[in-house]
Amino acid sequence: MTTVTIGVATREEINARFVRAMSTGRRAAPFIGFSDERALWKTLTPGRWGMLKAMTGAGPLALREIARRLERDVRGVHADAHALLAVGLIERDADGFRFPYDAVHVDFVLKAA
Repeated sequence: MTTVTIGVATREEINARFVRAMSTGRRAAPFIGFSDERALWKTLTPGRWGMLKAMTGAGPLALREIARRLERDVRGVHADAHALLAVGLIERDADGFRFPYDAVHVDFVLKAA
């Protein structure tokens, strides 16, 4: 099972993950980092969470098929797909859009302002 962790991380933390993976020769666990909680929740809207859920384990899907499964219009799904592509959560190839993970883990700590 391949799980992607979505979290809040500084550039230094992300760089440290990369250096650790390079120095040990072991592949790092998949991680998608956001600069803060606001950016995370702005990108991962309820509609996009639903899209990830519908795509999990489904293999490549055309936009129209994703829209049909979600009972949403294709234009909205198109915008959401491109937002998820931009952060690396989904992939696109000749066969369609795919969510390459089996699960998502969200990890961040809420601190006082």
